[in-house]
Amino acid sequence: MKITSRFTVAVHTLLAIYAFEGERKMTSEFIASSVNVNPVVIRRTLQSLKSAGLVEVRAGTGGAVSVKKPSEITLFDIYSAVDCVDGGLFNFHDSPNPDCPVGKSIHRLLDPRLASAQKAMESELKKATLADFLNELQN
Repeated sequence: MKITSRFTVAVHTLLAIYAFEGERKMTSEFIASSVNVNPVVIRRTLQSLKSAGLVEVRAGTGGAVSVKKPSEITLFDIYSAVDCVDGGLFNFHDSPNPDCPVGKSIHRLLDPRLASAQKAMESELKKATLADFLNELQN
């Protein structure tokens, strides 16, 4: 199962907000032109980021502004904010056959390994901050 593009759209959105802060209003239309998506997608993204306390959205054409330092926002924060996976990272097939030796054991075999893989991915996301990307963007 793929992580939806909501995650990368949200990262792009936040990077644009920080990169252009003070230079221009960060409207959904402007951000959408950078991400190359419909402004409605950006408005939904901004609402998720706002609910997570990562941005403030001003009514009308006031635009979005940052409320935290880039060094305080990790990729995991963004991943969590935009709910880009439904439940766990891995989807399990419905109703393995309990009468089959493989079917009755599949959860016992796979569940701990899949949980470990998800924790490893989330751990990696916690290591990178928006500040890291902004520094690379400026170079």
